[in-house]
Amino acid sequence: MTEGLLPQLLQGFAQGRGMSLQPPEQVPGGIRYALARADGGIAAIFHVMPGTSDTGLLALLNGETDMAISLREASEAERRADLAASPDDPALIRRVRVIGLDALVPVVSPQNPLSALSLTQLADVFSGQIVNWRDLGGPDAPISLHLLRADFGLAQFFEDRMFAGQSDFVSSPAIIRHDSASALATAVVRDAYAIGITTQSARGGARSLPLAGSCGFSQSADANSVRAEDYPLTAPVLLYLAPRRLPQLVRDFLDWTETAAAERIVARAGFVNQTLTRTPVSLQGRRLANAVAAAGGEVSLTDLQRLVARLDGSERLSATFRFADGSVDLDAQSRAAVARLAAAIEQGVFDGQRLTFVGFSDGEGPAAVNLRLSLRRAESVLEAVRLAAEAADPDRVAFAVDAFGEAMPMACDDSDWGRAVNRRVEVWVDRAAP
Repeated sequence: MTEGLLPQLLQGFAQGRGMSLQPPEQVPGGIRYALARADGGIAAIFHVMPGTSDTGLLALLNGETDMAISLREASEAERRADLAASPDDPALIRRVRVIGLDALVPVVSPQNPLSALSLTQLADVFSGQIVNWRDLGGPDAPISLHLLRADFGLAQFFEDRMFAGQSDFVSSPAIIRHDSASALATAVVRDAYAIGITTQSARGGARSLPLAGSCGFSQSADANSVRAEDYPLTAPVLLYLAPRRLPQLVRDFLDWTETAAAERIVARAGFVNQTLTRTPVSLQGRRLANAVAAAGGEVSLTDLQRLVARLDGSERLSATFRFADGSVDLDAQSRAAVARLAAAIEQGVFDGQRLTFVGFSDGEGPAAVNLRLSLRRAESVLEAVRLAAEAADPDRVAFAVDAFGEAMPMACDDSDWGRAVNRRVEVWVDRAAP
């Protein structure tokens, strides 16, 4: 991460300011990047220390660094430690930026015939319960497992997401651990019977597998599904900040990371940027097919007709809002989406249009209760966006809320992850009524 995305962002920022990024210099403990002004003077020096999410967040909590890049959210223990050390400062959860998006993907050799895996199968493979490709519909051959080192944020993120709540989980002792994503990808490419977990941006020549559900839904880690967090293993690239006031140039850099120029660099670096995109209803056929397939029971034909009528003429915005596990709080990617959507509203991007915040739920419990819950979530997200867009002219954009409960699932409801994907608030855009 520090060797790829961050230097490219520093380079883009420097060029936009009429400065230059000098060649990196190896120094004890890391790499030195200097931003030079046109007259040759040094405007700023960034000392980048490669490490894991653990070491970066620990250095931040100990006051040893100004920023820490993490590929997982801070743990409850880390948040408590931050509060104890800085009780009068903004909480750690409020001192974080999302500078790009990635996704964890299962990868196999191009020679492997497997077409998709379910999250349940993936969990069984990496816990050692499935050890032969035959049990996944493949050849009669043992499965070779590959993960990054256990102290890497990506490995922690994977195990936390896949095995949340399973206190008795033990990973397979057969897992081969790697010091880098490139080494993992190379090992998988060379072994037709290997499977690994890495990021979409670092899969190299390995082939990523879509995630399928037992009910027939499947999801690939494409840019749209990652932006909307519809892909269940979306992994935001998080930049945590120290509680102290940072130098002005650093604050300018942080602001610049939210510009269109920075978003282009994020995409060129192989990550998914957070640009707000729109998907017309004509390109949402699979979602509508899912809604029809899930109908029956407590989702009636009338519910589907209302859904289709409401979708007609609307576009789905990529900003989608989901909630932290077991919480009513938005997750990190969704909090960043609130800020970006609010900024776009303030800039007049949606003048003369209507933004409808639409709540959806999973299928657990009575449909009427789920409908009420999804409506309340939509109302709470709209309120958060309105508060963030304090400089917006309220007469230039129309706002509305709606909810459809469990009427349009994005994933199977037979797993915690499927239910989490289905609990969401979408934003639909159409022309405001005259």
